[in-house]
Formats: sequence, C-alpha cells, structure tokens
Amino acid sequence: MSNANLYAVLHDGFPADGRKVALETPDLLYTWDDIDRASACLANLLASLKLPEGARVAVQVEKSPEALLLYLATLRAGLVYLPLNTAYREAEIEYFLGNAEPSVVVCASKNRDWVQRVADKTGCPHVYTLDEDRTGTLLEAACGMPQAFETVARKPEDLAAILYTSGTTGRSKGAMLSHGNLASNARVLHDYWGWRADDVLLHMLPIFHVHGLFVASHGALLAGARMIWLPRLDVDQALRYLPRSTVMMGVPTYYVRLLADPRFDRNVCRNMRLFISGSAPLLSETFSEFQARSGHAILERYGMSETVMLTSNPYDPARGERLAGTVGRALPGVQVRVVDDAGIALPPGEIGNVQVRGPNVFSGYWRMPEKTREEFTEDGWFKTGDVGRWGGVSAGRDVPADYLSIVGRSKDLIISGGYNVYPKEIETLIDDMPGVAESAVIGVPHPDFGEAVVAVVVPRNGAVIDGAAMVAELKARIANFKVPKRVHVVGELPRNTMGKVQKNVLRETYKAL
Repeated sequence: MSNANLYAVLHDGFPADGRKVALETPDLLYTWDDIDRASACLANLLASLKLPEGARVAVQVEKSPEALLLYLATLRAGLVYLPLNTAYREAEIEYFLGNAEPSVVVCASKNRDWVQRVADKTGCPHVYTLDEDRTGTLLEAACGMPQAFETVARKPEDLAAILYTSGTTGRSKGAMLSHGNLASNARVLHDYWGWRADDVLLHMLPIFHVHGLFVASHGALLAGARMIWLPRLDVDQALRYLPRSTVMMGVPTYYVRLLADPRFDRNVCRNMRLFISGSAPLLSETFSEFQARSGHAILERYGMSETVMLTSNPYDPARGERLAGTVGRALPGVQVRVVDDAGIALPPGEIGNVQVRGPNVFSGYWRMPEKTREEFTEDGWFKTGDVGRWGGVSAGRDVPADYLSIVGRSKDLIISGGYNVYPKEIETLIDDMPGVAESAVIGVPHPDFGEAVVAVVVPRNGAVIDGAAMVAELKARIANFKVPKRVHVVGELPRNTMGKVQKNVLRETYKAL
C-alpha cells in the first residue's frame, strides 16, 4: 500500500530533473532538490526531538521559503502542523498553545521573549525562531542534520494539520484536517483547474491560511510547477512578475489594487491562463472591470478552513461560463446541498443553509466533541454556516440551477420585525449604485424591530453619497423591511488579513446608533 503522507503525494508530482527551479524569490532560486534536501534536514531535526505520536508543531512566522519548508518537513516527520496568524498577540497565542498543547513552537526572533513565556506557561518544551531573512535558531539547529529523510508512513485518516477558525462568534475552534482530506482536494483541483508542469504560480498570499498554504502551494507542488514567492501583495512586484506567470491566486483586494494601477493591462497578462479569487466575495463590478482590462474572467471558488475547496466556477470553457456573483458547481467528489431549517432540500432560487460532505471535509474540531456533533447532521453533512442558493439571478443574469451563490453567513442574517433579511441581497443593490465602491449591511439592536437594517457604504474616490436618496431608491426596489434605516458613509470597511469584512466590528461600532 502506498504512503498516504501528503508530502509523499506531493512529491510524486516533482519533476524528474531535480535541478529545475521550484521556487523563486526576488533574491534567490530554490530547486526541487533544494526543497527535498532542506525539508529533510528540518524533518531530521524534528525527529531528533523524540516527540510523541501526533505531536503538534505550532508556527507563527513571517512568510518565507523556509517557512514552507518547515511545513513540508512537519508532514514528512509525520507530525501535525499548526499555522498561526502573524497578527496574533500574546493573549491569543496563549489560548492556542493551551488548547493545542504543541510540542514545538516556532516564532519570529522579535517575539521570542513573550512566546517563550507563553510556552513555559502552557508546557511546550521546544521553542525555535525563524525569520524571513533565513536566520534563527531553527535553521541553526537543522543545518548539520542529514539531507535525506524517509517520509514517515501515514494513513489517509491520520491528522496532518489543525487550522483555527477566526473566532468572531466565540472561541476559536481547531479544524482537524487529515492527509486524505488535503490530498483529495489537491488532486481534484489539479485536474479541475488544468494545472501543468510548465505553469508559473505568482504566490503573494499568506501561508497561515487554507488559500495560500493548501490551495496555492499544493497546486504548484503537485504539478511540479514553479512558484514566484513574494511576501505579500506589492503592486510594483506583481506587475514585474505577472508577464512571467501563468496562474495567480488572490483575495478580491488584490484585483482591486491591480485595477487601480494604470500600468495593469492585457500586455502584462499576456502569458496568464488563470486568475483565481477567494476568501471573500468578489464584487460583480470588479469581475467585469477586470475582464475588460485584462481579457480574463476571474475564477471564483468557495471553500472553508474545515473543508478546503468545495465549489468552483469552471476553468474549461466547455464546462460552462464563469459567472460573476457565483461560486460555481460542486467539485468532483464533493456533495453540496441547500436546505431549510428543517433540513429539507430547497429548489433552485430559494435561499437556505449550505451543507456539504466529501473526502475533503474535516473530521471535527480539536478537543471539542460537542461542538463537532452540533456542526454535523445525523446523516453526516457538515453545516457550513453559510447561506446560499442554487441558480437564481446574479449580476443581472440567469444562473444555471447547478451553480451556487453564497448569500452570506447565517450569523450575519438579520431578523427585523420577524422577517429574515439577507445582507448580500441589499449589498448587491447598493454596490451597483453610482458612486459606490462597496458596502456592508448589518443588523443593530432596535427596541421595536428587534434588529434594524443598517448600511455602511464606502464611496468611490471623489464621489458623494446621499444616504437619503439611496434609501429612497431602495424603497422603490425591495420590500420596506429590507431597506436600511440608516446609511453610514465611511472611508473603508474593517477587514481581517484574508480580506473578509469584519461585520462583528461594524455591529459593535454602530450598535448604539
């Protein structure tokens, strides 16, 4: 039986010629042999620590090639990788280390003192440092280790990674993803998105999240494709490397920033075959403007920390169009359903709860069996917490009945005067109004209605938003209970590191108004 360790699966895609470039930064080139040898050194270091079976390796470092190598080494050593957002501070890290009880923590040198303090408090025996300039105690300890390592055998159901959710509605939960979960999704996306060995991925995403660490990195590694590895979105660098790239993944903000630069045009995109967007909704206007400027229709897809990717607009035109405002069809092997609160499947056009199952869906939350039971139905479907519909109309077009559109999160549902209000419906209307860059619709406490609908609107540069006129126009187009009671005009919406609008922050900001 073949080894189901995810590293072994990815390694099968490495080119036969290990001297080819696998990863490129503005300063350095790493070959496929470099990746294999360096991850072996790090895996040997981890193995030398004689850690218990299933030990966790918690990592909070800036993006670097060595950070990716550490992830691969953790897989090779048969341990469990725990990426942590670089924005987390001491109190947050104390919760994660206390909950996950890792045996190893790797942090930035600048944070060593307080991370060591937290590690001592939570009983973590090993603390190393790793910085983006290839310095730190981790590499010092690994440099003398053997450059060969036999990847530890793992079964598909064995745990590979724990990803903590953002925790906006309570304590963060650790989603347990197995080698089989991650490998199945990588293989499906390899075929569905047409990955090739001659692809060049422009990688500007963080790697503490599903999008950058799993979807992007696994795609290139499994294809044996080169990655151009940049620490973050920098428009100047993006414009420098796009002509040499064939695939780019980003959050919607990346595409908005590119469009804001007059140098971005079809010539810059001349070798590109695929732009992918995710982690937050892409405005239909951004989709249309990007297509006009670049000649490319952005492919929007849908996934979660607990499931990796679930649906995707088609890559192959023979399978259908990429439609703005939708996240496409269920990926091969993945089942998706939209149901009412009683669990009854809804017909196309009706809004309900999105539930999923498949080989990519996680087994549950780390040390939270009751929460795990709550989030799965009796027949094994995971309740995503998202609200959506099949088919319907999006961006003024009829949508095929097997295309999914995400309307919002169930926690963002507004119940005003006993009526359900789905924010996305109103946001779509507002975003299409003249002078509007983007909007967020929230519910705030109201003595009569329970919740009042409120819109927070960002104007385009130089535009003036008339809130009263906006409300009047909405009253002519939708039911009165859906119309915002108040419109707040702001310079920008609060976002997390993956570009998601933080509606919990908006609700807190405007709750007394």
